[in-house]
Amino acid sequence: PESTHKEIQMGALRLPALTSIFTSSSSVRSSPAIFPLKHHLRLPLRRPFSAQSTTEKVVAPELGDGKGKVVDKDKDRVITPRSQDFNAWYLDVIANAELADYGPVRGTMVIRPYGYAIWEAIQEYMNVKFKETGHSNMYFPQFIPYSFIEKEASHVEGFSPELALVTVGGGKELEEKLVVRPTSETIVNHMFTQWIHSYRDLPLMINQWANVTRWEMRTKPFIRTLEFLWQEGHTAHATAEEAEEEAMQMIDVYTKFAYEQAAIPVIAGRKSRVETFAGASTTYTIEAMMGDRKALQAGTSHNLGQNFSRAFGTQFTDENGQRQHVWQTSWAISTRFVGGIIMTHGDDAGLLLPPRLAPVQVIIIPIWKKDNEKAGVLTASSSVKETLQAAGIKVKIDDSDQRTPGWKFNYYEMKGVPLRIEIGPRDVSSGTLVISRRDIPGKQGKVFGISMEPSALVAYVKDKLNEVQSSLLERATTFRDSNIVNVSSYDELKEAIAQGKWARGPWSAGDEEESKVKEETGATIRCFPFEQPEGPKKCLMTGNSADEVAIFAKSY
Repeated sequence: PESTHKEIQMGALRLPALTSIFTSSSSVRSSPAIFPLKHHLRLPLRRPFSAQSTTEKVVAPELGDGKGKVVDKDKDRVITPRSQDFNAWYLDVIANAELADYGPVRGTMVIRPYGYAIWEAIQEYMNVKFKETGHSNMYFPQFIPYSFIEKEASHVEGFSPELALVTVGGGKELEEKLVVRPTSETIVNHMFTQWIHSYRDLPLMINQWANVTRWEMRTKPFIRTLEFLWQEGHTAHATAEEAEEEAMQMIDVYTKFAYEQAAIPVIAGRKSRVETFAGASTTYTIEAMMGDRKALQAGTSHNLGQNFSRAFGTQFTDENGQRQHVWQTSWAISTRFVGGIIMTHGDDAGLLLPPRLAPVQVIIIPIWKKDNEKAGVLTASSSVKETLQAAGIKVKIDDSDQRTPGWKFNYYEMKGVPLRIEIGPRDVSSGTLVISRRDIPGKQGKVFGISMEPSALVAYVKDKLNEVQSSLLERATTFRDSNIVNVSSYDELKEAIAQGKWARGPWSAGDEEESKVKEETGATIRCFPFEQPEGPKKCLMTGNSADEVAIFAKSY
């Protein structure tokens, strides 16, 4: 096998290159090393993503006393405080909220039902938007001939270190090795060349929901794994203007989704040349600030120009009978967005989900002490559930006898459910109930005496869900803005990055200076934001005049 690639022998399920991959000190991209081998041991504690921090923990319920207090530290599910060890906190939340688990191949993950339900909510919204903007869903094979990848020079150079190759199939050596899909520009172009003949065939606008394999050196669940899920859109156009308009339209779709659905105040902009997608003319991005102030590239849209159409000979006959190469775009968001939601909104109690993406928006907890109270409480609870469900609210009732109400409160807080309804015997007799907001802890977030009358209750719950959605966005925006520093010199930039903040300053220097910033500070240009300040500017590095400001930050 070639030393630059990780060969997979599918037939015998042999992975000869695994040891070299995970002992390699070189990394394609810098990211904290997760998935240490010891976590594959299944201990009775069952904390698969724990970073094994030995420091003091905050309880997340499993065997608590119903009041959220630790009974036995060795048996309880616990969440490391976020401020103490952000990475350990992140892994604890994923494990305790049952979002994902490790796959048997190191660097892979199993997305559990609750985590997948968040991804489904993203899919549902996106599918509507893609179709509204004229795209159709389809599917391309995940095996791509290696020769396809080699056709576009910068593409093969950019992806070589991450490729997984199949060399054996059906027990025989393959004539041509196959690449397990890292992205689909090459195979899409191969097919577009067969489908596009005339200007009447344009624009051609498709999307696929698929899995992708990139052999990452350092992995982190949802954020960077060997295999992940995504959507990738691919379009072909008759003119450069149309392709640019499409690339901009799709980054706008992603931006609106981030703000309105995920409550994440991303900054949209253009990538620097160094950070542009391998094979694209221009890459547009949305950058999000996580709770540890690192940047997360949460979605990208690429104007591919004619790079792939020239490599694959994707041409059409224009209205004047001339043969022209098509202009193309591609754009994607992935399951990495789920990680972004966890790291933007989560707190020491666990996950905190924006209502519009929450698999369960309202949890009903019936409370009774005596057996003769149970039937009345459960009947009222079921009635409330039916009322809310009929109004399109995602609601669940937990009427299990095995756990105390206090345990259930903690459990659903940790799962990030936006609203909790409590119904006890007194509430039944007064025709009211209690509602608690997940984003406002304790008594401040609790309101008593809400009427069970259907229309009043539905209006109140919808109103509260909207309030939670707005407050999450507002909180994240305040956090983002208070951690971006305007800088006008390299020293100021270095100081801002050293404090863990984002630095925003004028930039017109070259690729070499950009690489120097990365080497010396660990920060990269996240984007040149679309929203730019007015007036003349001087490059923070060279002192020459600059047309725009760039944002620098350390990133995932």
